[in-house]
Amino acid sequence: MNHSATIALYQPILKSIALKIVGSIHDAEDIVQDTFLKYLSIDHSKIENIKAYLIKSVTNRSLNHVNSSKQKKNDYLESVKLPELFEKIDFSHLDLKEELTTALNVLHKKLGPVERGLFLLREGFDFEYDELQEIFNKKKDHCRQLVCRAKEKLSKETEKFTLSFDVDKYFEAINKASQRGDFQELMDHIFERGPVE
Repeated sequence: MNHSATIALYQPILKSIALKIVGSIHDAEDIVQDTFLKYLSIDHSKIENIKAYLIKSVTNRSLNHVNSSKQKKNDYLESVKLPELFEKIDFSHLDLKEELTTALNVLHKKLGPVERGLFLLREGFDFEYDELQEIFNKKKDHCRQLVCRAKEKLSKETEKFTLSFDVDKYFEAINKASQRGDFQELMDHIFERGPVE
């Protein structure tokens, strides 16, 4: 089989494999092209199974591409100081604090402490159910059920009510949790009593 026939025959399957691994059509096409360029530059007498060789080559290149991208992302995130970055951005045009205050009011009004804690850590900070099980000393399925119940309660019509907690301290606690990974103060606020009706 000549080179053109080999490329025409195997290009679709190689592109499909690369696309599944890297998730980008552009990157997948580049990887397949590089694989064929490498294939065309080597001695073919040493290759017993061309299809297997090409699939393995494209798979390895794709995995290397993914690992390299992850490493670049990690290096970038380590080089960026997030608190400093946020200090440089002007958020004055956003009314974020007011929106968050409203959201926290709803949480305090509609959810009990455990539901509130589970919901906030799961939805706000992307905690896994394994971690929530440890924190709240409840089975994973029960944690999942409580988060679902909290979502249902929060989806119902909201009512007007007054604040029953210190918003500024709550925001300080959220900032510590977000920027430093220090959740203790936030947990203290989560388990405060909700508003008196």
